[in-house]
Amino acid sequence: MSSILSAIITIREVCTRMSHPNAPGPEAPQYAAAPIAPVKEKNTIGLIAFIVAVVGFIFACIPGALIIGWILLPIAFILGIVALCLSGKKKGLGLAGLIISVVGTIVAFVVFFTVVATAFDDAFSNGETSVSAPAEDTAETEEIVETEEAPEEGSRSNPYPLGSAISDDEWTITVNSVNLDATDAVAAANEFNEPAPEGEVYVLADVTVSYIGTDAAGDMPTQIIEYVTVDGNTVHSYDAMVLAPEPLDSITTLYEGASTTGNVVLSVPADTAGEGVLAVTPSVFGDKVFVAVR
Repeated sequence: MSSILSAIITIREVCTRMSHPNAPGPEAPQYAAAPIAPVKEKNTIGLIAFIVAVVGFIFACIPGALIIGWILLPIAFILGIVALCLSGKKKGLGLAGLIISVVGTIVAFVVFFTVVATAFDDAFSNGETSVSAPAEDTAETEEIVETEEAPEEGSRSNPYPLGSAISDDEWTITVNSVNLDATDAVAAANEFNEPAPEGEVYVLADVTVSYIGTDAAGDMPTQIIEYVTVDGNTVHSYDAMVLAPEPLDSITTLYEGASTTGNVVLSVPADTAGEGVLAVTPSVFGDKVFVAVR
């Protein structure tokens, strides 16, 4: 019954349209327009952060202007954070400024420590150590025909000969001679000197120290002379608490061109005293080289 009623209603509507062709039809459904996203405004603080970060990064790479980078980079970092916190503003430049400021700070640290290390090296280093061997030894060496590559000169296995002048920018050290059995001489130098420990013997290294620096105030010798046994153990000069005969004066200030000569006493194994080498460093921060004991 309901289907018959629906058909009758439909026929009636068709007839009505045919009799009134200009009659308006049923209204089309209306849809709301899609919301338009608001356009973000220009972020002036972000732009400033970016510019400051770039300038700070450049100065952070220049050692002489490093302090300017240290000032600008933290400012750029703070401005970058502020720029990112502003609502309705573009974030790109603020984020870029923040990243550049962080990277620039890392670069500034690297440059800073590099400058400090270089300055420390310049302040305390006396330059490279050079060695001049005695003329007669050089002539003899040139006559030797080597069948294989020799160890590096100045090493433990190929020490410099006695009489070699070991120099850096301020000091020249020359080991003139070595007395491999100086126990009696050490005993006679001072009545309070203790005998050498059992199995050891005192040796005396006769050393000349010359100041070749140009400091008008002069300087005190800071050479280091050690004995290295055949087994590789190091014997320091302060290990033997005895007074050497005619000891080397290391506490008097020397001026340009001045020198001092004296003995350094070392207590070494008696059986292999002649098989070791002397380790000589012309100054505290100089390079160590090895010198033969005979």
